[in-house]
Amino acid sequence: MANNSYSGVKNSLVEANHDAEFGCTLKELRSLMELRGAEAISKLGESYGDTQGLCNRLKTSPADGLSGQPADLEKRKTAFGENLIPPKKPKTFLQLVWEALQDVTLIILEVAAIVSLGLSFYRPPELLCITAGGVEDEHESEAGWIEGAAILLSVICVVLVTAFNDWSKEKQFRGLQSRIEQEQKFTVVRGGQVIQIPVAEIVVGDVAQIKYGDLLPADGVLIQGNDLKIDESSLTGESDHVKKTQEKDPMLLSGTHVMEGSGKMVVTAVGVNSQTGIIFTLLGVNEDDDEDEDEKKKEKEEKKKQRKSKKQDGSLENRKKAKAHDGAAMEMQPLNSDEGADAEEKKKSNLPKKEKSVLQGKLTKLAVQIGKAGLVMSAITVIILVVLFVVDTFWIQNLSWVKECTPIYIQFFVKFFIIGVTVLVVAVPEGLPLAVTISLAYSVKKMMKDNNLVRHLDACETMGNATAICSDKTGTLTMNRMTVVQAYIAEKHYKKVPEAENIPSNALELLILGIAVNCAYTSKIMSPEKEGGLPRQVGNKTECALLGFCNDLKRDYQTIRNEIPEEKLYKVYTFNSVRKSMSTVLKMADGSFRMFSKGASEILLKKCYKILTANGEPKVFRPRDRDDVVKKVIEPMASEGLRTICLGYRDFPATEGEPDWDNENDILSGLTCISVVGIEDPVRPEVPDAIKKCQRAGITVRMVTGDNINTARAIATKCGILLPGDDFICLEGKEFNRRIRNEKGEIEQERIDKIWPKLRVLARSSPTDKHTLVKGIIDSTVAEQRQVVAVTGDGTNDGPALKKADVGFAMGIAGTDVAKEASDIILTDDNFSSIVKAVMWGRNVYDSISKFLQFQLTVNVVAVIVAFTGACITQDSPLKAVQMLWVNLIMDTFASLALATEPPTESLLLRRPYGRNKPLISRTMMKNILGHGVYQLIIIFSLLFAGEQLFDIDNGRNAPLNAPPSEHYTIVFNTFVLMQLFNEINARKIHGERNVFEGIFNNLIFCSIVFGTFVIQIVIVQFGGKPFSCVALTIDQWLWCTFFGFSSLLWGQVISSIPTSRLKFLKTAGHGTQKEEIPDEELDELDDMEEIDHAERELRRGQILWFRGLNRIQTQIRVVKAFRSSISLYEGLEKPESRTSIHNFMTHPEFRIEDSEPHIPLIDDTDAEDDAPTKRNSAPTTPVSPSPNMNNNAVESSNHLLPEGPKPGTPSAPGSPLHSLETSL
Repeated sequence: MANNSYSGVKNSLVEANHDAEFGCTLKELRSLMELRGAEAISKLGESYGDTQGLCNRLKTSPADGLSGQPADLEKRKTAFGENLIPPKKPKTFLQLVWEALQDVTLIILEVAAIVSLGLSFYRPPELLCITAGGVEDEHESEAGWIEGAAILLSVICVVLVTAFNDWSKEKQFRGLQSRIEQEQKFTVVRGGQVIQIPVAEIVVGDVAQIKYGDLLPADGVLIQGNDLKIDESSLTGESDHVKKTQEKDPMLLSGTHVMEGSGKMVVTAVGVNSQTGIIFTLLGVNEDDDEDEDEKKKEKEEKKKQRKSKKQDGSLENRKKAKAHDGAAMEMQPLNSDEGADAEEKKKSNLPKKEKSVLQGKLTKLAVQIGKAGLVMSAITVIILVVLFVVDTFWIQNLSWVKECTPIYIQFFVKFFIIGVTVLVVAVPEGLPLAVTISLAYSVKKMMKDNNLVRHLDACETMGNATAICSDKTGTLTMNRMTVVQAYIAEKHYKKVPEAENIPSNALELLILGIAVNCAYTSKIMSPEKEGGLPRQVGNKTECALLGFCNDLKRDYQTIRNEIPEEKLYKVYTFNSVRKSMSTVLKMADGSFRMFSKGASEILLKKCYKILTANGEPKVFRPRDRDDVVKKVIEPMASEGLRTICLGYRDFPATEGEPDWDNENDILSGLTCISVVGIEDPVRPEVPDAIKKCQRAGITVRMVTGDNINTARAIATKCGILLPGDDFICLEGKEFNRRIRNEKGEIEQERIDKIWPKLRVLARSSPTDKHTLVKGIIDSTVAEQRQVVAVTGDGTNDGPALKKADVGFAMGIAGTDVAKEASDIILTDDNFSSIVKAVMWGRNVYDSISKFLQFQLTVNVVAVIVAFTGACITQDSPLKAVQMLWVNLIMDTFASLALATEPPTESLLLRRPYGRNKPLISRTMMKNILGHGVYQLIIIFSLLFAGEQLFDIDNGRNAPLNAPPSEHYTIVFNTFVLMQLFNEINARKIHGERNVFEGIFNNLIFCSIVFGTFVIQIVIVQFGGKPFSCVALTIDQWLWCTFFGFSSLLWGQVISSIPTSRLKFLKTAGHGTQKEEIPDEELDELDDMEEIDHAERELRRGQILWFRGLNRIQTQIRVVKAFRSSISLYEGLEKPESRTSIHNFMTHPEFRIEDSEPHIPLIDDTDAEDDAPTKRNSAPTTPVSPSPNMNNNAVESSNHLLPEGPKPGTPSAPGSPLHSLETSL
């Protein structure tokens, strides 16, 4: 349909109306685009004559395009639709509310509150039920419903806040998405002018110019093409590049990539009517596909069904996945075996795990541990309360159970249950995911201003851990404003651009003609935008430099192009990474052919056998002369950092007939050299400083360029990548390949490991070299940390490297669509210094989360212990359920907002990267958490058990069931909240800094939240009354509460005076976290699985299994020995009391064998079915597999060898390590 909003009837009318306007209907064009190859050509011939006929019917001109008049464009949009695929509707606010309500703890609370509400209205017979709590007052019992109602109300608040956060996140994401779409522009011809328009504005009938690296935005028919090759794998799944010519296959489809060549096409279908659009409509999928878990779930179910119904059809599925897998360059043979499909399935089910970033992995683990600890605590609390109540009532007071009183007893039990659930609510840090989301969303928004367009949220945080950056030279480190500054023409080396008079006339003619026709017609020099500015360079910058050289020689290339339009070029060999040159063939009037070539000087000079002399005549050019030119001209140019380009030509006389143009090697030989020019691309002024910052921050910058080694070395020295006195190596692509491959030509990781640590410059590198280097660094195990690599790229061929890297940066201006698709972040100004900003933001995200954690855990520890101890001693939690929920709200939601939006400072770049396995909670943070926890507990317990004497008020302990709120407990609650508020200021610094107020006013959100919370707290205490269990306090009491709160700032100074190194016991706490938090073992595994080739997977499966089996058995024997020598290790797991610190209690009791034998690789439990968050990884494993690619099927098949990780608290139950070791042995 032309547009989704049209009804069928209206649409047919519209088509009928426009039939007269355009000579073909939407339906005809759609059916035309569904054909390929010979069919398509015959259909074109039958219906339209040829492409010219099609253009006439669509009322467009192949040379001048559409007129571009708004009325005409509107008509076309009405008749053929717009170039938009309507996105799926976002989730409504109500749907988000419903999702937020699914939280288990909240549901438990709601149920408990409703039960409590119901029971509070029951009136028992008089005086029968005297309970341990004492006698109830008539008025008090009437107010019994308030607590239940208040809990329900606070649950509603929490849900609304969560839903609102999700909703704003969704909105931001959509904004980002549309921003990315608006950024995408395409070149079309309108009214004879070549202009760039947003992709959404392309209409049927537009004549679009396509070139190497474009992602086609609409379907079309080729009008004119040079050496055009298209990667159609995204539609067909075939990885071979398809050659497009007018004679054989002129059909171009949207969503496919131009891999070589250039050309023009007339657009025949846009939006939902294009081939990609049709698929999208069938799927009912929108652009945010990745964000939609539901979609994934459905897909998974579909796949399962498919597999059950037709197991044999593995190949098709594989092919589909190949598409999803890697659009850029994936050579993949479909495997027909069912195992292949199975492995795929495994991999799919593992995907969410892979998408977890380092930080999310650590956080999930931490949250699960804390949650479990909270669950244990709340269960114990409830049990103790119930037991105390029962013992006290029925045993000590000797009361009998009266039938009429059952609801009263139940009411007590419900109250205890509510207290238990509240402990759980406070213990579960549901603010963690919120803090991550807020922090990332905030960073992404701000990074836009720093010219970083983030496509994948977690890339931003990964960037903070980056240890290596592999950068392009041209355009990233340099300005990408090329100019010719030296030339060697007619046996003379000019150090600056020569005057036209000094060059022999026929040499000059050949030079200008060669440059004009042998540069892509899309490259041109335009007049400057501002008066007195530099002329604008449009298109390929190297070509623009040559065209500028023509202008400097006072010659106009445009007049030549007007005489010889692009259609008259006989044959074009476009530039690609294999040829490293470009050639254009002209047919002369006498029937002979002349070919002009340009390319890298060391490559083209080898193909020249003549050179133009001082009088402009060609003379023989021997190898000895060539060496002279290289030594005297090319090397001096390169050592000054110039890029050298050789220009040559060749004549094919008419007498010899037409040569075989497909035999490139013969065609591209026997050239006559016209000139060698030196092109300079000045280093961006801000780059040396940015690189210095990177090096100071512990990030190694490497330059990977296609330029020759001398130029590369000169530029690297100017940038500061190579520092005098450093121990480094610079290699060329060939030498690099020679060093990393063994005799059989296979790449060996050990060989790469010898090179990469010192490698700083890789010159004359091909895209595969770049990919090899990146993969080599990432897979390397030489350094103590796994390297996190960022890569910049702009060309289509950089796609694989960008995808492989941890963070891929694509260039927003010079980058091709393919590169942008493969990247994680787009640099909108193509500038290296923006990468440094990304590093700063990434580290800031990490620190923000740590700040929040430090704050959150302090509150958790204190609140849980207070509720627990209070409940055990006074049979009632000092902090009531509603108060707890309020504390939870300020802790989770507000604090995550306040601490996650701290702006980054330059000081973040003064430390080394954290690395993947550093624990989230450092020892300094542990010290702060425990220190503040102790202080707060002392204050709270003093107030709880001695508060009535201190303030001379009534004792609030042991109040009856629905007793009115007491001053005593109000003071406890108020002090608790104020201590958290002041501690929030302490939490702003996590590296032990003294001044916690530094830069506090730069963060308005923080100030307003702290102030706002304080105001609400005053309102709650003074006017909260019964629902909040509060009584209005006097000024005196307020001042005391505030004083206790403020003292936590002073106490913070005391804590930071204690050197962390003195507190030896903290070591275990910090490392406990680290032991837990190594999801990167799995992450790496999954990374590798992403890369593994399927054929390889089939071959290696046997080997891997065999190696793993052996390795496992050895490991298990070693582990058992270790156990026998130190069985005592296991005793500490029996009783929670025997664990030293609260943190050790929270982290799962892993069995730690470090004491007895330091390096025992434990059995790795990469069980495919295991759930990501609850997964427990014991010490990192070292499987002796022949490749880094861990294979899930291998894991699957050796499942019986895998003991599960230890379950807390059941030391020798089945499933414990000892048990499973015995059984598996």
